[in-house]
Amino acid sequence: MAELVVAFDLANGREALALADRLPGLRWAKLGPVLYVREGPALVREFSARGVRVFLDLKWHDIPYTVAGAVTAARELGVSLATVHCLGGRAMLEAAVAAAGDLPLVGVTVLTSHDGAAFAQVLGRGVPDLGFEAERLARTAVEAGLRGVVASGHELALLRAALGPDPWMVVPGIRMPDETAGDQVRTVTPADAVRRGATHLVVGRPITGAADPAAAYRRILEAL
Repeated sequence: MAELVVAFDLANGREALALADRLPGLRWAKLGPVLYVREGPALVREFSARGVRVFLDLKWHDIPYTVAGAVTAARELGVSLATVHCLGGRAMLEAAVAAAGDLPLVGVTVLTSHDGAAFAQVLGRGVPDLGFEAERLARTAVEAGLRGVVASGHELALLRAALGPDPWMVVPGIRMPDETAGDQVRTVTPADAVRRGATHLVVGRPITGAADPAAAYRRILEAL
């Protein structure tokens, strides 16, 4: 079964840990830039002490030396999964893998907030097919030795067909059928993500912003 990763995109560590206490059986917590900058390694250690795996989602995109150093620090901190950005290039990805040891890394392909026009602005050229771009970046990541990739549910079937059954497919932008997308352009339901080959589903605001986060959490688990 695919793993549910709760994105704790909250104001501070106190709120994050209080929410974690309300989610029975929580296995994964994603910490992104806002909360990590506010709380730092101490919050990672606190989640780990509670038996929750930490997905450190900082999307490193820098020169190979710097990214390798960041990956080393994450491994020594004891996180269970971390992200690098595929747009950093093959040399950067290989440096990250060399530093990772037993820390799984996944490469971010195309952000779920991007559509074709937005990604064309990033690349400085036309993007007739986001699936092609996601596949191109994903192939580079897997060939460099990453454990898998981060991609929207819209590209999942294509990536699974291109890369085979082994790479992890981490999917953000998860929404139930009756939920609004917010700033996510390419969303997918939990059931569709699993059917298309997702291994990890990242869910943030549908849980953290719900009137009853525990009920929303259970609802998504049931959908899996």
